[in-house]
Order: sequence, then structure tokens, then C-alpha cells
Amino acid sequence: MSGSRGAPDVVHSRWPGSADALGRWLRGRAPRPLLGAALLVFALDVARVLAGTRTGIDNAVVVRAARTLLDGGSPYTDKRFLYLPGAVFAALPQTLAGDRVLFYAVPVATALLGLVGVLASLRIFDVRADSRLAAALVAGLGLFEPFHGLVSLGNWTVLSAIAFPVTLLLARRGHWCAAAVVTGAAIALKPMLVPLLLLFVLARRWRALAWAVGVPAAVSLAAASAMPRPGRFFTRTLPFLLHGQDSYARPFDASWTTVLPRLGVPSPLAFALAGAAALTVLALARVRWRAGGDEGARLVECASLLMLAAFLVSRPSFQHYMLVVLPSLVASVVVRGAAARSVWFWLPLLPELAAVRWPYLDSARRHAFRDIVMITGVAAVLAVRAWRGRARPGRDVTVSGRVYSFRGDPEGGDHVDRSETG
Repeated sequence: MSGSRGAPDVVHSRWPGSADALGRWLRGRAPRPLLGAALLVFALDVARVLAGTRTGIDNAVVVRAARTLLDGGSPYTDKRFLYLPGAVFAALPQTLAGDRVLFYAVPVATALLGLVGVLASLRIFDVRADSRLAAALVAGLGLFEPFHGLVSLGNWTVLSAIAFPVTLLLARRGHWCAAAVVTGAAIALKPMLVPLLLLFVLARRWRALAWAVGVPAAVSLAAASAMPRPGRFFTRTLPFLLHGQDSYARPFDASWTTVLPRLGVPSPLAFALAGAAALTVLALARVRWRAGGDEGARLVECASLLMLAAFLVSRPSFQHYMLVVLPSLVASVVVRGAAARSVWFWLPLLPELAAVRWPYLDSARRHAFRDIVMITGVAAVLAVRAWRGRARPGRDVTVSGRVYSFRGDPEGGDHVDRSETG
């Protein structure tokens, strides 16, 4: 992967990395009635949001910050505006619309942006937009509570849900600097994808890493210089974030550092356990990177482990954050040997289906107990899969995307190129 930028990545791979009958079937074109049914399920969920009395409340915070800027005030006067300065200017066009227009437009726009993220996730594995897998993904979103919450809130996490698969798609095609610009642009609006910077470190793409860091830094500095009292981000907003926000948002936080104390675990021990879990997941992300295999699955699973490590320990960690990684992980099911092929990958997602009711855990202030199962379960499946597929001496190796074998060949020739056999 490194090319001229460093020593070649040589790993002993146990990952098959090729499509099989199931993968080919999922890639196949879906019947039009099935596509229509999937879109209907998706649209009905959006309609359910629009039938509510409160929509787009997270987006409204950003719009309010933009209006405060236009009135000559500091956006960070509002303690609930938690984004970087660039988000204020990105929200300025919305100030031209009335609240009633935004009430209907924001959920629809959020849902459509979510679809864009799904399509980008499918493209990582060259899956067509009218495939059986695409239909299943679209219908699944309509039944998935985190997506319903994202659309209802109008949360800007949806931008990261697009940038994440687009970054991996560009990286798979060898356009690492372009991938870094996408990541940097997303961070400039909402710093959710900061853990993804480690992917560029693992790939030894130092020029791309410079772009990923430089873009949000430049945007933030330029935006901060154009607003009054930007220093309040450090004196007001950052401390608020580091303390896990307040009693209003804390019940929705699914990170270990918040949920475990609610279960009676002392806070210091909860922090220690969360830190240990996050470090373990980070270490296994490196293991997964070195294991090689199908390049799309390698990128998706490694990047997802990096993000999930942050979700485990960071405060806050809301249920809709999982929409950043899940579409790409689900799309990887077309690859033989992918973690999404395991039944254990799907079990933690069951509590999040809208049709499944859980006694005592259905209230808005208690669903974090279900959300932590989803985050931890998916992280555990990817981590175990990475460990089982770790590098082993004397096995196959991957060099710059080509698979070789160094095992003895009785016919002669101990170095056999098997890059076409999967």
C-alpha cells in the first residue's frame, strides 16, 4: 500500500477476499417491485418523522448559531452549539428559509443524504444501486431506529455518514489525497471523523494525512477569524463536551463512560474499562490492517474499528453515530470472509429494529442500554474477526494488493503468484 512512500506493507493473510455465490446473488439486480417496496418502507419512516411535532432540533441549533453570527453575536454563546466554526458558515444558507420550511425540508434532506451514504458504501464493493443488497439496505434503514432518530433530529452526523464511505471508496481506488480532503472537509464541519486520521497513518500516506489535518485547520482558522469571540469554543464549548454535556443529553449517551456508572459501576473504574476496551480495539484495527485480504473489506473493517474505539470511550456517543460505519460494513457482506457474514454481527442490531419492543428499555431515556449493546457488539465482532485473521508466519502474503504464497511447492517454485485466485 505504501508504494514509494515507504516500505511495502507485507502481511501474512488468512482472509479469502473474493465473492462467492451469496455475494454474486446480492450483487444481482433486484426486481422492480422489491425496489419499490424498499423505497416505500424508507419513505414511510420519513413520513412518520414529519407527522411528529418536533423535527430538526439538532439542525436548528446550528441554524440558530448562524443567525446569531448574522446579528453580530458569538455562535458559542449557545452551549449546545458544539461544532467547529466552519459549520456556522455552512449553515448560513438555511437562515434564508423560514422555520416552517425547515420543519419539513430538514428531515427529507437528511434522509436523502443518508441514501447518498448508502450508495457510496455500495460503490466501495462495486455493488449496483438497483441490486438486491441495495434494496435490503434501503428497507433496513426505514426499520432502523438510529436512522429514524437521525432524520428526526436533522443531525449533521449524516455528513460524516457520507464522508466515511466516500473516503474509503477514494482510498480503494488509490486517490488517497482526495480521500483525505473529503475527511478533512467533514471534520471541518463536525469533528466526528478524527479517528479516521489513523487510517492514513496505518497506510503510511503522510501527504494525505497532511491534507486531512490541514483542511479542517485552515477552514476553522478562517471561519474563527470572521466571527466575534471564537475563543468561547475553548472556554465554554470544549469543557461542556469533555464533561459529557449535561443532564438533558446524558441519558441518550451510549458510551461506556456514561452507561456503566448508570449500572452502578464507579466512574473511575468505568473510565478505566472504557479506555482499555478502546485501546484494545485500536490495536486490533492495526492487526486487521496488516492482515490484508480484499482491499475494500480491509479498508472498511479497519476504519470501522478506529471509529468504534472512539464510540466506546468518547462522550457523548449517540445511537445515530453507528450510521457512519454500518452501511459500509453491511455492504461488505458481498465479500467472502467479511465480518458481516457472521450471525454475531447481526444480533447486536436486532434491539434497534423499530418493530422489536423491549420491556423497560423502550423509553427515550433508557434506550442507551440497547445502544451500548449495539456499539459494543459490533466492535467485538470486528475485533474477534481481526484477531482470528491476524498475520501468521509461512502463510499467504499481500504485497501492494497482490496475494502470494511462500509455502513450499512440491512441484518446485516456492513463490507462487495467486493474486487471481482470491
